[in-house]
Amino acid sequence: MAAEEVRFVAPLSQGFGYGIIIGLGFAFALVMIFITWALKRYQHEVITSEMFSTAGRSVKSGLVAAAVVSSWTWAATLLQSSAVAYQYGISGPFFYASGATVQIILFATLAIELKRRAPNAHTFLEALRARYGTPVHIVFIVFCLMTNILVTAMLLTGGSAVLTSLTGVNTVAACFLLPIGVVLYTIFGGIKATFITDYMHTVVIIVVILIYAFSAYATNPVLGSPGRVYDALVAASQRFPVEGNEQGSYLTMRSKEGGIFWVINLVGNFGTVFLDNGYYNKGMSSSVRPPASRLTLTAIAAHPVHAFPGYVIGGLCWFAIPWLCASTMGISALALEGTRRMSQSDVTAGLVLPFAAVELLGYSGAVCTTLMIFMAVTSAFSAQLIAVSSIFTYDIYQAYIDPAAKGKRLVWISHMSCLIFAVCMAGFATGLYYAGIGMGYLYLLMGVIISSAVFPGAMTLVWKGQNRIAAAASPVLGLAMSLIAWLVTAKKESGVLTVTTTGANYPMLAGNVAALLSPLVFSPVLTYVFGPQNYDFESMRAIRKVDDTDVAAAAHVDIELIPGEAPAQLDGAAAAEEERKLNRAALYSRTLTIGMVLCFLILWPIPMYGSSYVFSKPFFTGWVVVGIIWLFFTAFGVVVFPLYEGRESIVRTVRLMTLDVMGRRPRKIDGQKEEGGPEEMTSGMATPTEKVPVKE
Repeated sequence: MAAEEVRFVAPLSQGFGYGIIIGLGFAFALVMIFITWALKRYQHEVITSEMFSTAGRSVKSGLVAAAVVSSWTWAATLLQSSAVAYQYGISGPFFYASGATVQIILFATLAIELKRRAPNAHTFLEALRARYGTPVHIVFIVFCLMTNILVTAMLLTGGSAVLTSLTGVNTVAACFLLPIGVVLYTIFGGIKATFITDYMHTVVIIVVILIYAFSAYATNPVLGSPGRVYDALVAASQRFPVEGNEQGSYLTMRSKEGGIFWVINLVGNFGTVFLDNGYYNKGMSSSVRPPASRLTLTAIAAHPVHAFPGYVIGGLCWFAIPWLCASTMGISALALEGTRRMSQSDVTAGLVLPFAAVELLGYSGAVCTTLMIFMAVTSAFSAQLIAVSSIFTYDIYQAYIDPAAKGKRLVWISHMSCLIFAVCMAGFATGLYYAGIGMGYLYLLMGVIISSAVFPGAMTLVWKGQNRIAAAASPVLGLAMSLIAWLVTAKKESGVLTVTTTGANYPMLAGNVAALLSPLVFSPVLTYVFGPQNYDFESMRAIRKVDDTDVAAAAHVDIELIPGEAPAQLDGAAAAEEERKLNRAALYSRTLTIGMVLCFLILWPIPMYGSSYVFSKPFFTGWVVVGIIWLFFTAFGVVVFPLYEGRESIVRTVRLMTLDVMGRRPRKIDGQKEEGGPEEMTSGMATPTEKVPVKE
């Protein structure tokens, strides 16, 4: 059937678009400036180099989970998942979600191992340098920076395309203006700012997805129920059957092209998690134990690590976001387009979701989508800024330029790195726009470029045998193999190399698989040819924190009161107990992650794919209901739970602020009796025995 091509007309004004990009960006920056001031005044959280990159290693599970969900909810999470739902039907959302959830869950194990092996590291790359030396360190710096560049490019290309389609703002202007507010609040608040703003962004994104879901499946006059959506999909399958799907239906998990995308998605996202230093930053930011008191020389190892539950909760909560969002928006686009059809270039650019939002909700749908995409882009962008600034600060500047640099200098380097990276990426994204390369192309390409470093990088923390030759050569050889496989397959299939032919599924599949799997051969072979290392991990444990005394002195705050700065000494029994807890957490993480990976990759999808089952109306209804219920659990896990965990600190800070406003500044805080009030709870913060010097 001949199809009329969909033509986008921006439903919102340019003023609205620029107002969101600039106004909301500056609003977040102002909020973070205020929060940073409040944390310094009432919680002693001065932005030292340690606080900037690791949040004083004092973040709890709930906030780690919220940050993981927010950072992993890029523009691609919402836009690309909806695009594959539009292309392949109901299988697309599941293949996107499951193919990108297992990496977060598996990463929990690496987060535990990094905590065990290098408790004072600021980046994953520091541990690599401690084990292998300079050559391997430089190789992985290149791969990690390529990861950050690709992810940020996807954020800006996808986000600017959506904002242009909905508001008519200039795409180049959007590429340069989107980073401004993010850079401001990241510079002022460091990684703690990203945790707090990630939480706020996640709340907005979840609320908007629920609005979409209830509109499509409950209130929309055209759709309004799962049954009507089902009938519309059956009609769409008859108009435009999907080649490679069972019976050409959009209502089956048996999708040939969807399965290929699943593998590409799975491989590519291993690189964007395991090589993105932002996830290691969040792991290192989690609390291992409460900071030592000024009264004690021995810290009590009372808490197991928060990294493991934080990443597991985050992974499970994140699954519902692309699954339900794409099962709503990609499916709604199919159900509402009638005889119209979106162009392939618009689908690749990520415009399925805004089309569906406008069709479902009109003007309010466009507003919701603009807000949600702005949140997704800025929250993930802030994580990339921290990741890149940590690499430039600790792995380039401190490692090779000024090893004796103290906290104040390193904080300045971090700030400059954020600024320079943002400007460079805005220019790079503009170049990609003029070259005709969109978010969808970059999403499929990322695994080809970076995934060859996944296996040797992970083995650095879990295999004592891998030697430096294997660690240095495997990623480079794997990259060569992936590029050859990608380009040769594209040339053989199409006879010509263009953006279209190299972006096809089969060339991308060949390149991605070669990138991830070839180091599984190279690394063991090179290790046993040149001899295993038999590493004892002691040089990783020898990594030391930065000297931040100059920053604390400038802020007139005792260095030991700043989270993560107080030296914590463990006697023999306490050290043994902490080691036992860490080992137990590592065992739990391996067991649980293996079980959940089996569920997401084998037990759930494979029987449905192999049986060629086409959904019935009751089954489709149940599928949708499970997605909505799961998103409510997500809301509890990353919205309610972090507030519950931080309730004592929140109440305490609000109370002290109230006393300040009333002119009743407490004489003593942090566990001491206040003027006119009862004793305060410490919520895991340091507990001084004397009046705290605070700069007025």
